[in-house]
Amino acid sequence: MSHLWAVPELLASTATDLSDIGSALMTANAATVAPTAGLLPPAADEISAAITSVFADHARVYQVLSRQAAAFHDQFVQTLSAAAGSYAAAEAANASPLQAVVDNVLGVINTPTNALLGRPLIGNGADGTAASPSGGAGGLLVGNGGNGFSATTAEVAGGAGGAGGLFGNGGAGGAGGVAAPASGASTAGVNGGAGGAGGAAGLWDAGGAGGRGGSGGGGYIPPLLGQTIRLSDLALAGGDGGDGGRGGLLYGAGGAAGQGGAGSPGAALVKIPGGGAAAFTFAINNNIATTANVNLLGVGAFSYTPTVVAPLQPGTSASVSVAIPMGSTGGTLNVISSVAGQSGRAGNAGASGLLG
Repeated sequence: MSHLWAVPELLASTATDLSDIGSALMTANAATVAPTAGLLPPAADEISAAITSVFADHARVYQVLSRQAAAFHDQFVQTLSAAAGSYAAAEAANASPLQAVVDNVLGVINTPTNALLGRPLIGNGADGTAASPSGGAGGLLVGNGGNGFSATTAEVAGGAGGAGGLFGNGGAGGAGGVAAPASGASTAGVNGGAGGAGGAAGLWDAGGAGGRGGSGGGGYIPPLLGQTIRLSDLALAGGDGGDGGRGGLLYGAGGAAGQGGAGSPGAALVKIPGGGAAAFTFAINNNIATTANVNLLGVGAFSYTPTVVAPLQPGTSASVSVAIPMGSTGGTLNVISSVAGQSGRAGNAGASGLLG
């Protein structure tokens, strides 16, 4: 029987690296929208217009695929981060049976300091929870700080890591909540939450790593047929990463900075129903402060106009018409804005101790 070795810290580090790669790819893809999908014909003849249309269609298909790949990449990173937490929890659950005896002994030792100072003398701090997100402080003498809680609600910051004891590492900050897209015509989308700060070490040991900012989420899907699409809901920002905790005053590495969350991909997916013949319109509203180019790409048996809205100035709207023929099985209409969500800023690494 083969064995699987999993190192939670390595999984978490890999998730951070993959998040950085995803942010770089998304930024590069967003920069290609205008010079590719927004090509102008080199001349006024029909051949030039047809050739330009073919290249523009290829560019729009590429943008759809790249945005879908970005959403999948972000989901994979979130799953990998969750797996790291699951393995860490399993390790804690499978601790030695002698742990109960140790806990009883430490309970006797720590009762006086808990009563006087609200902090144990020896032992690790408790990890944060939804009700109390910040990790608990480690024992005054020996103990690691508890890890901050990773938020599960959009725009909510991750919990801060707890401080380590005189000898002990600071706890890692929790991840910020993932952004939530608009849930209706009057409810705006919500950005990703900031990562929690890592806990500081005491005299000797490392500071806790800052938490990862929450991502801007995947593609936005309007819940109602004909609902106005606001460009602000396509450009949800990722949360800022948390700062790393200070290393031990005498010796200890500072905690690693938390990475900023990736912004949303700047795309909406309109589901086109099948069945009988029908027609409807919906508006694209540029309610952001930046001029945008919007490309539309349909997949299925229906027609739509226009295929490109460029430029769409701030404070203006464009109307899109969709016609569904009799017997159509429906399909999807991808709405791709040149303005994607901004990635969150990375936090600051914690300072190291006096001796490094």
